[in-house]
Order: sequence, then C-alpha cells, then structure tokens
Amino acid sequence: MELREFAERVLYSESLEEKLLLNPREITDLSPDAGFSMPSGPGRPSELRISEKGVKADFPGLNRLDDDVERGKMLHFLANHELLATELMALVLLKFPNAPKEFRMGVFETLKEEQAHTLMYMRRMRECGVEFGELPVNDYFWRVVAPMESPMDFVSRLSLVFEQANLDYSVFYAKLFREVGDNGTARVLEKIYEDEIGHVGHGLKWFRKWKQEGDTDWESFKKQLYFPLSLVRAKGVAPYNAEGRLRAGLDPEWVEKLEVEEQSRGRTPVIHWFNPNVEGEVLAQKLGKPFQPKRNVVLLEEDLDVLPIAWARRDDVVLVNKMPSRDHLKNLRKWGFAMPEFVVIGEDEDLKQRRIGGLRPWAWGGRASQVMKEFSHDMSSQVQWKWRENFEDRFFSKQLGVKMEELLGGACGQWLEDENEVFEAVQAYAGNALMKAPFSAAGRGHCRVIDGEWTDSMRGWLKRVLSEQGGVVVEPWLDRVMDFSSQYEVKPSGEIKHIGMALVLNDDLGRFRGIEARPRWSHHLDEDLKTFLFRDADVTSLYKEKIPEALAKLLDGSGFVGPIGIDAMVYCDKSGNYVLRPVVEVNSRITMGRVALELLRKTASGLGGRYEILRKSQIEDFDAWLDTLNPGEPKKGFGAGDYIINDSSQAEEFLALWRVS
Repeated sequence: MELREFAERVLYSESLEEKLLLNPREITDLSPDAGFSMPSGPGRPSELRISEKGVKADFPGLNRLDDDVERGKMLHFLANHELLATELMALVLLKFPNAPKEFRMGVFETLKEEQAHTLMYMRRMRECGVEFGELPVNDYFWRVVAPMESPMDFVSRLSLVFEQANLDYSVFYAKLFREVGDNGTARVLEKIYEDEIGHVGHGLKWFRKWKQEGDTDWESFKKQLYFPLSLVRAKGVAPYNAEGRLRAGLDPEWVEKLEVEEQSRGRTPVIHWFNPNVEGEVLAQKLGKPFQPKRNVVLLEEDLDVLPIAWARRDDVVLVNKMPSRDHLKNLRKWGFAMPEFVVIGEDEDLKQRRIGGLRPWAWGGRASQVMKEFSHDMSSQVQWKWRENFEDRFFSKQLGVKMEELLGGACGQWLEDENEVFEAVQAYAGNALMKAPFSAAGRGHCRVIDGEWTDSMRGWLKRVLSEQGGVVVEPWLDRVMDFSSQYEVKPSGEIKHIGMALVLNDDLGRFRGIEARPRWSHHLDEDLKTFLFRDADVTSLYKEKIPEALAKLLDGSGFVGPIGIDAMVYCDKSGNYVLRPVVEVNSRITMGRVALELLRKTASGLGGRYEILRKSQIEDFDAWLDTLNPGEPKKGFGAGDYIINDSSQAEEFLALWRVS
C-alpha cells in the first residue's frame, strides 16, 4: 500500500474499524502527491463526528474513579485524543507530500502506535460498560493543529505540546488507576507513556533540524507557538514529569523553564499590576510636574511587583518589572499559589494581541490608564473591570474620609484650607493633633503636633501642603488601642460587597507595618474589647450595612467600580472608656488589608496569618535571618510557616512576608 493511500483511509474513512486497521503488509512512499483538499474535519462515524465549531466535552471528575462508569468516561475522553492524534498524523502526510521521506516514515510508525493506543482504550472502556461514541467528543486538537502551514508547525504543536503534556497525564493517570485497583488500565497508560517518550523524541529531532540556527531549543519553541496555543499547554494539569522529558531528549533548560511557565489555558485573563504610588502621581499631576518619586517609593513598587499573586486567579496575568527567578516560582507553586502568568512590562507584544477579560491595577491613575490602555482593544463589553481614563483626584484624597465620617453622623477629623484655622483646630485639641497631607499613603505625609509645640519645619510643611494640595486633614491625637480595616468591592451594578475585616499593625505615628488576618478577625482580642466592639459599637451591622449605605451615597454618580478599604480604630477617651472611630481613612483602591484577606483565603482552612512589609536594610545579617524562616511544606496549600511572597534574591529593599500560624 502507498503511504498516501494509507493516510487517506485513516483520515477520510467513516468506519472506525477501517480507520484503525493496523499494519499494512507493505508500505511504500513512491507517489506521495495526488492533490489534496483540506477537509473541515476527519471522517468519523456519526456518533463520533466532531463539529467545525467545536463540541463541549467536559472532562470527567477524578474523585470517582472507583466507579466503572466514571473510569469509562475518562477512557472515552482519552481515546478521542488518541484518535485525533492518529487523524492529524494522517493529515500531515497528505498535506506535506514533499516533506523528507525519513520524517514521513517516522510519522507513519508513530501513527500506528496511536491506532494501537485508541484500540487499547476502546477495549478497556468497553469492559467498564462504556461504548466509544456514546459521549460527546472534543475537537480542540484538530482546531489547533490542522491549520498547520508546515511540518515544523506539526511537530511544534502536536509532538512538543500535546504529546509532551501527555508525559504528565499518562504517568499521573496510571497511578490513579492503580490506586483504585484497575491494574489493566494502569498498564495501558504505562505502555502509552513509554511510546509517548518516543513520539516527543521524534518531533524534537525534526524540530531541531528545522529551527532557526543560533536559537536555543527553548527560544525557538517560544517563537513557534502563538495564541491560543501557549507554552503552558505543553504540560499537563498534573504533577510535572521532568524525568520523562529528559528521556525524550529535551535539554535541561527547556525542562526547567517549562516547569515554572504559566499562561491562560483558555479563560480570558485579567491583567493585574501593582502600582502603589498613585497618590504621588495624582499630586504631581495637580502641580503640573512630572512624577519623580523618591528612591524608596520606586523600590516599593519594583520589589513587590508580584504582590497581585495574592488575589490573581490561575490563567490571569501579572505585569512585573523583572521576571522572578525560577527557584522562586517553584517555591510559589510548591506553597500552593494558583499561579498566574508573569509578563515583564515592555516585553508584552504577545499579550497585546490576546483577548482580555479585565484590567485590575492596584489603583487607577495616570500611569495605570497608560499602561493598561494597550490591552483594552479586545475586551468584551460585559467584563467587570474595564479600562478607565482615570478617577477623579478626590478619590485619592484624605478628605474623602472626613466626608464619609460626616455621612455617618459626625466627623472626628476636619478638612481645613486656611493656616490660621489649622492653628485654631490644633489648639482646640489641647495642642495634640495629627495633620495629614491629602495625597499620601501608608502614613507618609503625616505631621504630629505635641503639646502645642510648632517648629519651623512643621510650619513650613503646613504652608507647603496647603499651597500644593489645597488643604489638610487635622484630627486630635488619640490614645489608640487598636486599628482595623474593612474591605469592600463595588460592582458595576452599584452593589457594594463586604469582603472582610482584618487588624492593622501601625507604628506610633500611624505608619503601616502589617496586617493580621484570621478566619474570625477579632479572635485573639481581649474579651472586654470584643464586648465593646460587638455589643456596644455593633460593628457587625455598622460595617456590613451602614458603611455600604454611606459608601453608596459618597460614590453616587461617580461611576466608581473596584475595591475600597475603610480604615478604622478604637481609642480610649480621658475616662479610659473605649470609643470607636468608624472611619479614619477611605482608600479607593486595593489595600494591604485586602492583600492579607486574599492571602488568608488561599491558606489552609482554619489558619490565620500576619502580613508584613520588611526592609532588608533594617535586618541585621540578612542571610542568617533568611535561614531562620521555615515555610511549611504540606501536601496541598500552605502550612504553618513563613513565606516571602516576592523574590528575596532580587528585591533591593522591601520584602512581603506572610507568616501563617
């Protein structure tokens, strides 16, 4: 039989028996080209026919493999993949008759093994009571591989993506089937695994012959794939099998880099970006000056750029200034993070061509609008987080907190625009007051007056803030007992969802140091304090009902969508009684409190954690300190221990430390 005739039978026949007929007595390749017209799909019996538009075939659950029918469903899914691979190999023989003879005969030998794999699956699923064709079949392999324009496309897509991924799946499923006592299916999968190593090796051999000279294998592979295929498709949603890849001939660089590679597998990604300096941007814009932040402000953004991993989902994208090291990415995966894709800003050309499911910076400001605009061209009108030109600067002003307090029936602080009024207010607070610059964050831009003592530098600070920022918040210096925050999400519908509450760790001047997040946020508080909060202050109804109502009034007509954090505090009055200040500040952005709550959500059930931002320069003997950290290594998720969220080997100054306990 001519190889062309054999391929035509496999591709076009509507008889499964004929399509899977093994081992022609003799095969020749003397007349490979008889003209070819691309079919919309392979020939199939009616019960196995795939649609040009694709057919949804849900993957069966892994938690019921002790049931014969459930095992049969999984085998049905896998058999269709083997049949598609068989048909695609026939397609490449017909589509590229002038490809090297050695390549064509190698494809023929591989095709025969794929036929055998399909038959083995069919036999096993029949024994489980499932017939091939009684369930829907998926055509994804065909849709992605069939449009190939060269044999190089074929080996890149089928051999080095889908068959490479099967190096993970076949080993993983074989183990699962053995665990439920199905040794017959386990043996089938183990045979397929050994054959798959050869299939990947065959594709790799020709990939290396055809790739661009001077590029490494990995560089060429990255260039060869384009959406909807991605590097991450070359590994299974199963434990990563480095050994099988090395046996197939992939070089160690490829194996190591693929292990930590992440990209969407189909869900349109939301793009996240950590831009914590938006208040400074807004102020620079108001002054008509370029945004030129201080060195430590720049380092905060650069060192902690992976922070969105706390709230990003698998398949999302996080924009970073520098790619985290492979070792750190391995740690993040090992600890239990649902890994997004990291993309270096300025190296995002591929991302600009993809359909996006939303844009989620830390805060919307001038730079965020500029950075995110490049990804807004292909977004559904239904996405929740759309591109924004900007938010009004009032959303980033400390004045917002004063207005919020007023909506709740009285303000502790005052918004003042006149220097003499500030002096009078401080005097009214017995000379003990805190002044806050409107556009500042994390306690920066505060100035405290003690016992009415004004220095020249304090007066100069006040004059400058009033002149540049238009006003200042003045509030009495209070005998702080505790700080906490309540987090919200404003939906496009206008609904305000309460996310949760956490304790805030501030220093004596109110500067941020960390967050404690617990399944019950007040769990370790003194009983008297808890009684005050939940009985006297009724914080439950206040923060779940009254605050959202006041927020709705505050935001009315603004079009605001996204996260909001409310900072609050408990203090003691002169009689030593607890007093609640329900709103200290309103932050119209993601906050560190939200980060901690999202981290808590991703930790093991029942645990709590402390989220801190540390400075390397203040840690004596940094390397020795690192050795004292003990991240847990449970089978799944976080265990009690210390986790540095950003890459400590690359961070110049700041570390995001999550202590789970």
